[in-house]
Amino acid sequence: MSFLESRIKHVPTGIRKVLYLNWPLILLCSAVASVGVLMLWSTAGGNFDTWAKRQAQVFVAGTILMLFVAMVPIWFWRSMAVLAYLFSFMMLLYVEFRGQTNMGAQRWIDFGFLQFQPSEMMKFTLVMLLAAYYDWLDTKKISRPFWVLLPVLIIMLPTVLVLMQPNLGTSLMLILGGAAVMFAAGVSLWYFAAVASVTIGIVAAVFTTRGTPWQFLHNYQYRRIDTFLDPAADPLGAGYNILQAKIALGSGGWSGKGFMQGTQSRLNFLPEKHTDFIFTTLAEEFGFVGAFSLLVLYALIIGFCIISALQNRDRFSSLLILGVAANFFFYIAVNLSMVMGMAPVVGVPLPLLSYGGSAMLVILVGFGLVQSAHVHRPR
Repeated sequence: MSFLESRIKHVPTGIRKVLYLNWPLILLCSAVASVGVLMLWSTAGGNFDTWAKRQAQVFVAGTILMLFVAMVPIWFWRSMAVLAYLFSFMMLLYVEFRGQTNMGAQRWIDFGFLQFQPSEMMKFTLVMLLAAYYDWLDTKKISRPFWVLLPVLIIMLPTVLVLMQPNLGTSLMLILGGAAVMFAAGVSLWYFAAVASVTIGIVAAVFTTRGTPWQFLHNYQYRRIDTFLDPAADPLGAGYNILQAKIALGSGGWSGKGFMQGTQSRLNFLPEKHTDFIFTTLAEEFGFVGAFSLLVLYALIIGFCIISALQNRDRFSSLLILGVAANFFFYIAVNLSMVMGMAPVVGVPLPLLSYGGSAMLVILVGFGLVQSAHVHRPR
């Protein structure tokens, strides 16, 4: 028992839970979200109402949700894992038949005040279910084929629905997030080696089936791959986005052009400057120093999650925290790889920074689960 825990053990339960919260994690999330609001204010040309105001409101609402989830005992969330997964899955089915379509993709449910993307919620309910599964499963059975097949099915069922929307980026994150929990649970590395081999075969099939009636991807997804391999081949068409993003990244230099002085974003050369490509706006205005500082904040958030998972003696809680941290990392890795030209453009937001209600709310609820596991860990 730590010094703080020994001093507050006689404090009323409600107050004690507040004191037990992982406050550094809350402050770090608030810092990143504040940077996001600042950048959205800048990208709107100094108009706070365009994007920044709504982003700030969503963050406040998400923080309240996070604290509510944190106060609920972790055993309750363990018992709700199956229902949460099934609810997310049913929402994905609803999207398939009645979902809102934007920019050629059918991914959203329109609630009037919010367009919600169920695939974002599935990223974390999937982690919840897998953590509960491996908490229930005897450790001697973890790598036996039958008991490996079941979590693979749990991962692949929603992945197929998300691919049909189509949403390649989110489907990739579902696979990576699920694989991270399986790895943390102790599944044999031979299975991951086998999956890597199959993946190489699938990638080869993706390219060899192009132009045939049974091609694996949509035509626009193939164009994204072409753009990734050679963006200069079509600088005013398919390659425009990534070339402009690289210009913005490089023009920021060491310390940037200054707040609201980014020419790429202010003159609207930069595409999707308030959503997927917001990191390039930050890099242009604050340079290497600003971009690196943001990465440090992200690294600290992930670090505090890992420390909390290692300190927790409850298996479900540890796996849940590691799964949420892995999802958060994949958000960052996929987005930054995309905007820097290291991966095809797949439409994954930068967490707590990009404009968008669904991702922000779901990420904060995910951190609420982390807080619940931290607050209610065995002491």
